[in-house]
Amino acid sequence: MAITDILSTKDIESALSSCQAADSFNYKSFFSTVGLSSKTPDQIKKVFGILDQDKSGFIEEEELQLFLKNFSSSARVLTAAETKAFLAAGDTDGDGKIGVEGQTFGNFIELMF
Repeated sequence: MAITDILSTKDIESALSSCQAADSFNYKSFFSTVGLSSKTPDQIKKVFGILDQDKSGFIEEEELQLFLKNFSSSARVLTAAETKAFLAAGDTDGDGKIGVEGQTFGNFIELMF
């Protein structure tokens, strides 16, 4: 499944253009612009599966750093500060990752609103 099966190419391009500069990534505005905040939990879970590159059931720091590249191969890598802030927002149990099941996935959904 491709991310464009769930999100529109136009919305992806708009979201990526809003955070081209280093340290300009804001996960809430990105999720809103790309259209994730209006998707169902099932659609969000499918996007989560795309972001979970190693299919471990978790999005770890290394995968978050490459977050934008999931939307376009030409997108930039998140800076260390952006990655840490993004992870801190979704990792409420402090294990260094965001899970697809249970509370941590709920936190991932909450990041979008």
